Amino acid sequence: MRVTFLGSGTSTGVPVVGCSCSVCRSTDSRNVRLRQSALVELDGKVILIDTTPDLRTQLLRFPVDWIDCILFTHAHADHIMGLDDVRPFNFFHRKPIVAFANHWTAAGIRRAFSYIWADTQPGGGKPQIDLRVVEAAFDHEGISVTPIPVTHGRWEIFGYRIGDFAYITDTDGIPEASRALLEGLEVLALDGLRPGPPHPTHFTIPQAIDVALEIGAKQTWLMHLSHDVDHGVVESTLPETLRLAYDGLVLEIA
Repeated sequence: MRVTFLGSGTSTGVPVVGCSCSVCRSTDSRNVRLRQSALVELDGKVILIDTTPDLRTQLLRFPVDWIDCILFTHAHADHIMGLDDVRPFNFFHRKPIVAFANHWTAAGIRRAFSYIWADTQPGGGKPQIDLRVVEAAFDHEGISVTPIPVTHGRWEIFGYRIGDFAYITDTDGIPEASRALLEGLEVLALDGLRPGPPHPTHFTIPQAIDVALEIGAKQTWLMHLSHDVDHGVVESTLPETLRLAYDGLVLEIA
């Protein structure tokens, strides 16, 4: 399995528009963060996690010629608003892309992109998406995927586990039933917004460290990072089994 972090940043991206802080002016490439998303490549299949507003830029940097499915975590703008940019895959392959989400996320996507499902605009003017609601583990073309329900403020959203890799973005809590689905991980990608102060819908980095050590993956990568995170400074404070993700990070997982 190969995992590519297409983006590692929070909803504003980094640099933040209008900000002149030291991280937004940093020359460290790891402090330049597109919105959070990832590609998972396994057994010849390509899985995209979320369609950020930066998706076109991300897929030009890390090109693939097809997406076998999209896994949506939730329907906030920074995780769905690039959906229209999958249209070229439809042009070239002449078939819909399958996407999976929970009930609330699917409803949010259908509201935000109502034109996709409206009986209008024939031809190539809109993406072709086969959006399917899932609530439990499922297989897609031979790949087993386990949704991991987590809290994001008042929302229940999904992380996902594929093999010994799990991806959990935008969370302030992982229920015990979901933690049981995370046993025996090789690699965990986990929300860690900033060093502090506490946030109502995201783990801070200290909170993420505690949760990661409890889950016990062999390696945890913190992601969805804000401009409060200077990569080199913050990473030097982390336990041995934790690191900060960055745009373009590629993981090879046996």
